[in-house]
Amino acid sequence: MADHRALISNPADLKPATAWNETVWAYTSEEELVDHTTKARLCVATLLPFKDKKPDWDGFTKSVRWMQQCGAYYGVEMVFVLNADTGYIFDLSNELYAEVLKRFRAEFPEQRFIAGVTARGAENDTAFKAERYWPLLDIAQEHDNCEMMIMTSKLLNTLENEPRRDAYFQIAEHLIRPGIAHALEPSFVPWATPFDPWLFHEIALHPAYVGGKVSTLDEPHFHYWAAMCKGLNLPFSPHSGDDYGIATAIKLGLPLLIGAGVSACPLICAARDMWLLDSVADKNFKTGTGRFDTRVYKLFEAFQSFEDLVFRLDDRMSASPYKHSTAHVLHQLGLIESPEAHPDCKDLRGADEAARMAEAMRRPKRLAQKLGIPYFGS
Repeated sequence: MADHRALISNPADLKPATAWNETVWAYTSEEELVDHTTKARLCVATLLPFKDKKPDWDGFTKSVRWMQQCGAYYGVEMVFVLNADTGYIFDLSNELYAEVLKRFRAEFPEQRFIAGVTARGAENDTAFKAERYWPLLDIAQEHDNCEMMIMTSKLLNTLENEPRRDAYFQIAEHLIRPGIAHALEPSFVPWATPFDPWLFHEIALHPAYVGGKVSTLDEPHFHYWAAMCKGLNLPFSPHSGDDYGIATAIKLGLPLLIGAGVSACPLICAARDMWLLDSVADKNFKTGTGRFDTRVYKLFEAFQSFEDLVFRLDDRMSASPYKHSTAHVLHQLGLIESPEAHPDCKDLRGADEAARMAEAMRRPKRLAQKLGIPYFGS
């Protein structure tokens, strides 16, 4: 007999232990969420490049200007995510963390950024302390025109849902800039877990959190977030951090917040524009038919096949070495001088990574040439 169990659709019925598969939002089809009219922002997890074991500030600036060019060409709002995993947040001293932000703001005074923020000095703690987030928050919130991405930490992530909610609310009390709640991808740290529906709904209603980021390998949590936010008209913007499913956010008209936004920047910007109907004022390159450019489906395939190699899992089942792969891509595009990683970073690819990334770029380069997409090499 078919299972016709009732599914939760009223948030008042959510409990801390409720699982997504007990809700209607886990069974909402992508077709119900598709949006051909919204050109949402692209938040790129900006790489901090290194050369001779020191930050390559010229390469950092050059790569940001390249991404700005891509966004301007296709009319896509760009936001730069600084000092997150791609910026080696877990390897940075507080001094270098601050220097990245100061240099960025001096070079790009009008450009909006998102600062990755995590706990500092909690290595010997046995219980979560919200004040461990204050050092990086205080550094980042010295700047304006920015948002704070509250990245998880082990003691925060291991809390049960109610104390975890309370912990996010404690952190929110220290926010003077808009907050982004970050559900860290389990493929980057093994202890990370996404938000259950009750916890997500609680955070989404808190005025300090304007949005959140999630990505998962095995279950479509971003899809769940999108369905709940649309179904309940929540004042919260889900950002896809899913480097393994980039097209979903484009199809749903929702923001991306991804490391792949660096290595595939012109391709993703082009796809954002191609997905829009001609009737959308923000569409830069119209088809002349009133419809959207269906060649975007092949572009989805091309950049996803590329990023699947950039973010391929290593023998620890971790995607963390994507930072090193990204450096190789930017090096091959002539944007940075060296494909080095942070000298303390242990998430490294092998000696053949340059060749592997050259191979990974063949199809997207071919399609970029076919579609007239600039800024992605010849």
